[in-house]
Amino acid sequence: MIIDCHGHYTTAPAAHTAWREQQVSAWEAGTTPPAYPSISDDEIRESIEGSQLRLMDERGIDLTLFSPRASAMAHHVGDAAVSLEWARRNNDLIHRVTSLYPDRFIGVCQLPQSPGAPIEGSIEELRRCVEELGFVGCNLNPDPSGGSWTSPALTDRSWYPFYEAMVELDVPAMVHVSGSATPFFHATGAYYISADTTAFMQLIQGNLFTDLPGLRLVIPHGGGAVPYHWGRYRGLADMLGQPPVESNVMGNVFFDTCVYHQPGIDLLLEVIDTPNVLFGSEMVGAVRGIDERTGHHYDDTRRYIEAAHAKGTLDDAARADVFEHNVRRVYPRLAAALG
Repeated sequence: MIIDCHGHYTTAPAAHTAWREQQVSAWEAGTTPPAYPSISDDEIRESIEGSQLRLMDERGIDLTLFSPRASAMAHHVGDAAVSLEWARRNNDLIHRVTSLYPDRFIGVCQLPQSPGAPIEGSIEELRRCVEELGFVGCNLNPDPSGGSWTSPALTDRSWYPFYEAMVELDVPAMVHVSGSATPFFHATGAYYISADTTAFMQLIQGNLFTDLPGLRLVIPHGGGAVPYHWGRYRGLADMLGQPPVESNVMGNVFFDTCVYHQPGIDLLLEVIDTPNVLFGSEMVGAVRGIDERTGHHYDDTRRYIEAAHAKGTLDDAARADVFEHNVRRVYPRLAAALG
């Protein structure tokens, strides 16, 4: 079985996206937004079957962990009430997708992380999504400000109530920022990758997993710059008087394979231990084109894993671990969802 741990609903029905624009405009004007539109099952099917589902079938991906579009979470827009309403609308829409295609999509939730709002406000939505909607994880934004980094580091105790709820519910979080509020900070090319790297460095500097050994975090996009600079981070841990990265961080942190060329995947698999690598593609997402050097889509990450297997970088067992077993271990609620 091949499980993609990183999928977003980037093709949500137009009425959903239009309502968000109306919601934001109403907030800016100090008025009440219109009622959320009625979206039919057929509209959802049309948005899924010609995009994500078609590509999953073409690429041989059996199941996708599916969450709202990350760049559209936009926690820096509006206030706490706006963020909560938007999160719930997104999560309910994801739930409808998973209900229509229960064998192909499993839900991962957005959180209502308005800047400056206590993280406790996200616990209720996490519980609702996990306990009522059957979701298996969440996306946690380490910087709800959209690029100003006004929130405390992920190791700060202000995050602990949310982490404790995660541990209680036995769900991981993918550490994933949203759209950039800074024009010169390109969202997917700069902000995403730097945020992944920043989150990892924060974890090196703290002792989060000593306090919460059951906590699991997924850093997407191949871990940002981390695998490429692995020696730097090992050395910094030593200089800072911190325990080795392998024992202080990597027992609880996992990287996905959303790296869009073969040398990058090869580096990831060479540097990072196989148990810490989860298959992911983020299709249809940040990079949608075809690589003229290969003739294949950049985000067809299965091809890179298969090529690594073919040349002996991964043996049969390691290939199966990356494609399925590691994801199941990190997202243990998948077992009940899959039956």
